[in-house]
Amino acid sequence: MSSSPKVASSPTVIRVLTVDDHALIRDGIAALIADQTDMRLVAEASNGREAIEQFRSHHPDVTLMDLQMPEMNGIEALIAIRSEFPDARIIVLTTYAGDALCKRAMAAGAQAYILKGNVRKDLLDTIRAVRAGKKFIHGEVAAELASHAADDALSKREIEVLSLIAAGNSNKLIADELSISEDTAKGHVKSILSKLGVNDRTHAVTVGLKRGIIEL
Repeated sequence: MSSSPKVASSPTVIRVLTVDDHALIRDGIAALIADQTDMRLVAEASNGREAIEQFRSHHPDVTLMDLQMPEMNGIEALIAIRSEFPDARIIVLTTYAGDALCKRAMAAGAQAYILKGNVRKDLLDTIRAVRAGKKFIHGEVAAELASHAADDALSKREIEVLSLIAAGNSNKLIADELSISEDTAKGHVKSILSKLGVNDRTHAVTVGLKRGIIEL
């Protein structure tokens, strides 16, 4: 695939670091970048800790960051890299379209949030846009953000409770775990159901996972 004359004549090559625990994804990205005259893959990492080390070694112009990885996840790595290198430009590349997860990533300093299913269509242009200082959120994710914009956000405590519900805990066990009364735990559950617009605990967990509010 040939680049446009404008891109091909660019004096700078965009140096890219890719971070993903799946070698197949990294190989696919490497193949895409290899065809571009204005980009070069300078390093790869398979988890968040490696990402920090490779960033320190190579100082890439743009980093592609997966979110769900062993040892250290993408959000934690993103925060660590941005705290050490405030000018780091990081694109989140994930399978998760959840609005809460996107908000968390962008708040942590990501410049773009795109889905792995759209890599061939969106990735290269997004790398160029982020290198030029622009931000980008995939359309499907932007629609999720818009649809929940007026929702009351779950509090930190409510997210803790929802995570414990997802782990199969009863109200009594949740109360014991959080050192609160069972009535207080019940109150949190009621508030969670109301805020998420669901009728039962199972549906609350499903919605929480889909939106990226909690992780298993």
